[in-house]
Amino acid sequence: MKIEEIKQLIPHRYPFLLVDRVLELDEGHIVAIKNVSANEEFFNGHFPGAPIMPGVLQVEAMAQAGCIMMMKSESADPENTMMVFTGINKAKFRKSVVPGDQLRIEVNLSNQKRNFITMSGKATVDGKVVCELEASAAIVPKDQS
Repeated sequence: MKIEEIKQLIPHRYPFLLVDRVLELDEGHIVAIKNVSANEEFFNGHFPGAPIMPGVLQVEAMAQAGCIMMMKSESADPENTMMVFTGINKAKFRKSVVPGDQLRIEVNLSNQKRNFITMSGKATVDGKVVCELEASAAIVPKDQS
């Protein structure tokens, strides 16, 4: 899945769209890519002379990948619903992500009860885990978000 299809599924746009491509997608599993460019706005202040992708943006990239996964499922309607984060658990940051890295994001659906979801996520660079977490979210009508 390329960027134009991704933009049909989630509301995020530059500079906050943090998924560039989807490599794998099936029921309950997604693998996505974020190419980390030296031109990213956040590198101007995080940190000058030693740029590091903020951990919160790595978490957001995983959330967006999870959202794409759910918006392609039978339980969501991208035109009328959206997914919102409701919790983040066990987030761990293992290694810095720097300009030129390719963040490979894997998210797995752990559980779903009606519109409430739990998932686990892992981000890697060159096969090494840089971030991992467990998260919860809800699929809500767009007019109630």
